[in-house]
Amino acid sequence: MSSQVLRDVAVWDGERYRGFGALTWQDGRIAEVHIEDGVDAPDDALSVIPGLVDTHVHLEGYAGTGSVDWMTWPIITPAPERALHVLAHARRAAASGVTTLRDLAGSEVQLGVARGLDAGLVPGPRVLVNGPVGMTAGHGDLFTPPHYPHRPPVADSPDECRKLVRQWARAGVDGIKIFTSGGVLSMGDRVGWRNQTPQEIAATVDEAHALGMLVAAHTHTAEGVDIALEFGVDSIEHGTGIQERHWDALRERDIPVAPTLMINDVIAQRRVPVSDEAAHKAQAVVAERDAHFAAAAEAGVRFVLGTDANGVFVRFGDQLEELRLMRRAFGWTSERTLIAGTSDAADAIRLTTTTGRLEAGLAADFVVVRGRPWVELGDLTDDSIVAVVARGELVSGSLPS
Repeated sequence: MSSQVLRDVAVWDGERYRGFGALTWQDGRIAEVHIEDGVDAPDDALSVIPGLVDTHVHLEGYAGTGSVDWMTWPIITPAPERALHVLAHARRAAASGVTTLRDLAGSEVQLGVARGLDAGLVPGPRVLVNGPVGMTAGHGDLFTPPHYPHRPPVADSPDECRKLVRQWARAGVDGIKIFTSGGVLSMGDRVGWRNQTPQEIAATVDEAHALGMLVAAHTHTAEGVDIALEFGVDSIEHGTGIQERHWDALRERDIPVAPTLMINDVIAQRRVPVSDEAAHKAQAVVAERDAHFAAAAEAGVRFVLGTDANGVFVRFGDQLEELRLMRRAFGWTSERTLIAGTSDAADAIRLTTTTGRLEAGLAADFVVVRGRPWVELGDLTDDSIVAVVARGELVSGSLPS
């Protein structure tokens, strides 16, 4: 393909403002970032920033405009039909500037869509998929009604955990998801429930690492964070039980935490219909989170963009609001927040040499926007986004001539 050039833009490269210049890309990759020496960007010049990276989503949900029960819809809907909804959610996220998504409850459906996007069949964002390894009656299992016969796989011994990790590897997943506490939306469990034994978790993490895969740990409790750290996971998901005793280990190992602020607020405040059980669990989780998160961020715990978006409680496109919530919760500057949603989020899921920055050789994943979002994060809105390019292909809006 011939090269394309975006000229006369203010360039923020994922870590810092570079100046006024141009971005050239070809065959899906950035060829050059050219900065004009000694030239200030005019106030009305457009800006270009890297595409956002959401490290924690769930794409396999209803994406239509009708009214369905979000919990039963995935169970009763055929896989080929669900794949179309996964694609719709992915493209909806891309329209809001999210060019990479990591799905943390993967199945053959997300894997199929991810491969189709990789092949360029449809323009869209990059999708990474993690395969879950959890127990019978665990958080992952209890999204399916107790007596329903068709269930996602579970593992109830160290050997079963190793086998399931290997099966996920054979299917082509990018990583593994484990559970070290119960959850908010799963039916009938408690946040404080133990999910799997130490021996089972050790086997899962060991096997995943042996096969070169990252391990993400869902946890809402302090004990769950203890377990995740003990067995060497690569990221903490939610992390609402993080306490001061965890700070040193989190900092020393540079473990990223996806705080998923918006979804727990939405459930706790019942902004959408939820069960009494879910609302009460979310209220307890939010109280725990609010008591500790600001101090953890001040102490240098590494928080990155991760929304838990599923199209119901957090829409695909709400990543922009999640960033604003992170800025307020952690007392960050706009630039620090934007780093957490671009370069640092990419680093957190082992994509440093792929995306997250505007740098020659990396993927042409970028957002053209009115304003200067690294100076004022409020400038980054759906209305201000002019164009989104993922892997060199326009996925939303139109590029300026």
